Amino acid sequence: MTATGVRLRRAGEQSAVAKPLVAIESASKVYGTNRGLSPLSLAIHAGERVALVGPSGSGKTTLLRLLAGALVPDEGPHAVTIDGKSPANLKPGSELASLVGIVSQRFDLVPHLPVLHNVLAGRLGHWSLGRSILSLVWPMDRRAAQLALARVGIADKINERPGRLSGGEQQRVAIARMMMQSPLVILADEPVASLDPARAEEVMELLVGLVSWNGDNGASQRTLIASLHTASLIRRHFTRVIGLRESRVQFDLPAGDLTDAVLDELYDLGDDADRVEPLAGLAARDG
Repeated sequence: MTATGVRLRRAGEQSAVAKPLVAIESASKVYGTNRGLSPLSLAIHAGERVALVGPSGSGKTTLLRLLAGALVPDEGPHAVTIDGKSPANLKPGSELASLVGIVSQRFDLVPHLPVLHNVLAGRLGHWSLGRSILSLVWPMDRRAAQLALARVGIADKINERPGRLSGGEQQRVAIARMMMQSPLVILADEPVASLDPARAEEVMELLVGLVSWNGDNGASQRTLIASLHTASLIRRHFTRVIGLRESRVQFDLPAGDLTDAVLDELYDLGDDADRVEPLAGLAARDG
């Protein structure tokens, strides 16, 4: 129990026969003398939409990087598995790309290439080197890229350069590129931090829609795990919220049970905290 009376792991409780898509077993990470993540265990199932919240240094980004295979848990790669595989053991390519897709606030688009080529970059992990080079001259899977762009609402931007697009449109290109990977798990690190509220709502609706999207790997349900700092988006679009503080899980509960009292305790806010929107003013402290 926390001081607010919220029982840990409540949202993660599912039938014992349901095998989790994402399994984390006592995983931790230490950077020199700094602890990035204390040992934690989580089970996340296909179809769940999980929001990570917490102040700067709480471990959210470390947890996402462990899931993406960018970091190896101190306990060894098998402390974190997705669909029974260890992301840290997989080389970037088709196997890792089919497990994990990443959407970040930086977009990571190639500015001098058209939107079409940026979207098709999501297929590079599935293609041979020769096909990848050939696609720069004669784009492969153009039809699939058109469909992905149509799904995110910018099919008419296929020949534009990313630099001529708005921030919201660039984020949509990044989502379309990730769709080309057809991953089982979608990881989003502050995906709407640089967007205004209206655009943020639109992007979240797109990401949530991808959870039930049927892509190349035949998955009927994907899992979305995102770090966010806007409570209203969490309550509307997520099924579960995990609060991290000082590299530990402070709460794990249904998103609908996310209250101001729970957030105040997580961020150590006083009773007189001046909040127009819970968490909305905490972006600068979030990390």
